[in-house]
Amino acid sequence: MNDLINKIISFRDERDWKQFHNPKDLAISLTLEASELLENFQWKSSDQAVDANFNDIQDELADVLIYSLMLAHDLGIDVKEAILHKLEKNAEKYPINKFKGTARKYTDVE
Repeated sequence: MNDLINKIISFRDERDWKQFHNPKDLAISLTLEASELLENFQWKSSDQAVDANFNDIQDELADVLIYSLMLAHDLGIDVKEAILHKLEKNAEKYPINKFKGTARKYTDVE
C-alpha cells in the first residue's frame, strides 16, 4: 500500500500540484469523482452498466481511490489501520446473528 501511495504522491509532487490539494479540495474532488463513477450506472441495471462502461467505471474508481489515498496521506491517516478500525466498529454495529443476509440498517434492529 505504501508503494502505491508513494507513487501517487510522487506523481502529484512532480507536477507541483500539492499547492492545490488541501483537505477540503481533496474531499470535494473525491466526491466529484464518485459522482462521475455513479453516472456510469445511471438509468441502467448494474449488469448493463458494467457491460457498457467497464473501462470508464475502472477509471473513475481509480480517481476516487487516488483522491482518497492522497487525503489520507496528507492527514497522516494510516489507511490499513483506518479500515481495520472501521471494520471493528461495523462488526459491533452489525453482528452476524442479527444481520446475516439482510440489508437492514442497524437502527432498524432491536
